[in-house]
Amino acid sequence: MTNAGIPFLHIFAIQIMKVKLRHAFLLTLLILVVDQAVKIYIKTNYYLGEEHNVISGVSWFRLHFIENEGMAYGWKLGGDWGKMALTLFRLFAVIFGTFYIRHIINKKYHTGFIVCATLIFAGAIGNLIDSMFYGLFFEHSDPYTQNLARSAMHPGFNTGYAGFLHGKVVDMLYFPLITNARFPDWFPIWGGESFEFFRPVFNIADASISLGVLMILLFQKKFFKRKEEEYHPTVETNTPVNDEVQVS
Repeated sequence: MTNAGIPFLHIFAIQIMKVKLRHAFLLTLLILVVDQAVKIYIKTNYYLGEEHNVISGVSWFRLHFIENEGMAYGWKLGGDWGKMALTLFRLFAVIFGTFYIRHIINKKYHTGFIVCATLIFAGAIGNLIDSMFYGLFFEHSDPYTQNLARSAMHPGFNTGYAGFLHGKVVDMLYFPLITNARFPDWFPIWGGESFEFFRPVFNIADASISLGVLMILLFQKKFFKRKEEEYHPTVETNTPVNDEVQVS
């Protein structure tokens, strides 16, 4: 290859990287828009604990409004300090993720892995927005008065329900596929207790994170496949081969 072709390849590689960065940005933006649109709709149109079937007559797909102060699927880290620590951890993860996605695109990682990393990154941002700002820009949702919380954009907005970094994550997706079931009496720990699958209520950001992690686990061999064939250089000479020559 001539030296004149090297700058062209370099420019081409940069353009490819820009395209992949743009795609990662658009995927992140799409997930954030959908995630936040659904959350804002639920927060301002449902009272806390309100539940409806998404499809009439289908009981296993519901919108059920809850708020949690913790991680995905309602897992909690107790107290105000725990809440702040979790929010700061999310913030650190998002900052790290910004540089990491750029790194794996630059290093030409498998496209599938880049998509999975972007899904995790977008989900982390989605829940970070709730934790950082929802307490400032939405009113308190009270399950007893069954009020509809107003946003800061509403003319009748009173005050936010919490300070910066102390917002609650809005969850609403509920898939109770199996209900009114019981563990058999011989089952360890939970024997005889009621059983429901799938019990956790989650949001689109949680689903994005979970899908990204699951796909990495399922396709890790493909995403991180190493080259099985190694290059072994050979040296050619003009020396004739003589089978009668013995090495002592």
